[in-house]
Amino acid sequence: MTTGQMHPGLLAIDDDLVRRLIAGQFPRWAGLAVERVPSGGTVNAMYRLGDGMGDGMVVRLPLVEGGAKDVSLEQQWLPRLARQLPMPIPEVLGAGQPAEGYPWPWSVYGWLAGENPEAGALREPALLAKDLAGFVAAMRSINLPEPPEPPKAYRGGPLASLDASTRTAIEQLRAIPEEGVDCDAVTAVWEDALRAPGWDGPPVWLHADLMPGNLLVDNGGRLTSVIDFGCTGVGDPACDLFPAWNLLPPDARQIFRETLGADDATWTRGRARTLSQALIALPYYRTTNPAMARNARHVIRAVLGEA
Repeated sequence: MTTGQMHPGLLAIDDDLVRRLIAGQFPRWAGLAVERVPSGGTVNAMYRLGDGMGDGMVVRLPLVEGGAKDVSLEQQWLPRLARQLPMPIPEVLGAGQPAEGYPWPWSVYGWLAGENPEAGALREPALLAKDLAGFVAAMRSINLPEPPEPPKAYRGGPLASLDASTRTAIEQLRAIPEEGVDCDAVTAVWEDALRAPGWDGPPVWLHADLMPGNLLVDNGGRLTSVIDFGCTGVGDPACDLFPAWNLLPPDARQIFRETLGADDATWTRGRARTLSQALIALPYYRTTNPAMARNARHVIRAVLGEA
């Protein structure tokens, strides 16, 4: 059941506002069809602009103030990253400004076809694992001057930076017995990971938010594009191992690991980072975002299945 507002201060956005923003700032697109895109995302509203027949685009507008920085980050870095990645990523076609009562910057992108993969329903998990590893390896190989730190510092920083929020989430879940989370078991996994060696190499480029909702696959189940680079920056390579537990089944998970050549310490940190995100997300989104809560439960089961 979905109840309540997903975030404090969530802005109300509707089709009419999007039409006014487009007409006022991009008159060449005025009159195109506008349709809300259903999404399990937590920070942005997405609107299809046009019919997809040569003029298909998507308008992306932050729902909360914290998402406004992501817009500027993407507008700056997406064109540079696109030249070094093996598959399409969002192309910024228009940089919108606050207007019509809407307070933050926003963007228009070219439409990328595909569907979000779903854990437990992958058509070609082994091939998808290799596709994902190829994308992560390409991100790590990027060499661009003056890269940004991830806007959310905990994404790329030391694992210990997540300790307080992770333990708080575990205690929240103890108070929600109907979720059935083995809080002692997840605490043991977390504390074991904190003892693992940290990353002592140079920081690498990260997408830093490889959730299923930020991946697009074709009808054959192969990765076609990666979206939402609002957390991109440099840091610990373990941050981009999330798909191993939030999407891939065990056999494909191992293919993903072997293709990337992840050592034991990096793998342990990656598992713990993915678990931490799930533990924090579940009590926060359990009544407001079914997709996020469902994936969080999947991650917890997957991680404990390896423990």
